[in-house]
Amino acid sequence: MKKTIRDFNLSNKKVIIRCDLNVPLKDGVILDDNRIKKSLETINYAINNNAKVIILSHLGRVKTEEDKASNSLYPVSIRLKELLKRDVIFINETRGSVLENAISNMNPKDVILVENTRYEDVLDKKESNNNEELAKYWASLADIFINDAFGTSHRNHASNVGIASYLPSGIGFLVEKEINMLGDLLNSPKRPYVVIMGGAKMNDKIKIIDKLAAKADYILLGGGIANTFLTAKGYDLKQSVYDKQSIDVAKDMLNKYANKIVLPEDGYGSLEYKDDIDVFYSSINNVALNTMLLDIGPKSIELFSKYINQAKTIFWNGPVGVCEFKNFEYGTKSICELLKNSGATVVVGGGDSAAAAIRFGYENAFSHVSTGGGASLEFIEKKSLPAIEVIDEK
Repeated sequence: MKKTIRDFNLSNKKVIIRCDLNVPLKDGVILDDNRIKKSLETINYAINNNAKVIILSHLGRVKTEEDKASNSLYPVSIRLKELLKRDVIFINETRGSVLENAISNMNPKDVILVENTRYEDVLDKKESNNNEELAKYWASLADIFINDAFGTSHRNHASNVGIASYLPSGIGFLVEKEINMLGDLLNSPKRPYVVIMGGAKMNDKIKIIDKLAAKADYILLGGGIANTFLTAKGYDLKQSVYDKQSIDVAKDMLNKYANKIVLPEDGYGSLEYKDDIDVFYSSINNVALNTMLLDIGPKSIELFSKYINQAKTIFWNGPVGVCEFKNFEYGTKSICELLKNSGATVVVGGGDSAAAAIRFGYENAFSHVSTGGGASLEFIEKKSLPAIEVIDEK
């Protein structure tokens, strides 16, 4: 078992906590502070145990000097200060004398938020490539490292794998919960165990669909992934998006899991990938010419409900339609409502499905909403993640 933050004496120690504060911003305004709130338990635990807390996080993608202005963690520091109800010292650099002096002058319970770790990517991608010199530098600033950023734990970066290689290390409460919840899906789900998979890109999820289908009792498919399987079965979905390269794989999986894979029966679509034009309803075997399906329909929801209502464990990853469009949010909202009322242990696998659940007001309706889309899928596929593997064992 990996060490957790509870396994360390934090008093008067400088503790780096790698959080995932990668929140959506528009014109410097935070649109969704869920990831900040999810980090509070570990941060508060460190404060309450008299640690000197140094927080690292990335925000967005920073490739050029121009990218820095729109990806500063300064707005996050303001919101973090409000949520913690205490001062948060923001250091607008990732290394240097200002940062070093601020850390040297810390008292127990002080909190410092360091500027976006991906500022270091502008020159030679030092953060994303786990530059040894950068990792050693950040490690030199503290006594203990705690990884509480599950969403980036599938990445081999200087701010997670790198620092943990040079400091005593453990995981925070958020990462611990993620591992426990996803581990239960892998090892001992209560049955019937139903998986719902959506999203547009089949190619990204082939391996995980195969792994989940082998473990689950049923797997319900929506979105572009479902379109790929329906096309593999011979349906003509006209202009609907599907993955041509995955047709043969889909055929093999349909044969392999004939009694497990459940596909939509109807859907809503339009003539263009837009939200403000006419919407057409059609059954799967009668899609109108030039139409692209962008959501599943009521017959599909009725079919899916039969499996959801009998489930004891449900894992959901990926919207079943283009739910960011008002005209095509029906399927995903309906799935949320079914899951809420199912009585099952429901785990939402991060990414777009988590964002949809939160946006539609179902944030607290499920057993667990993961903070990592790619990380949750990779953990289920490989049973490990590099930034967790590197953490000290108990």
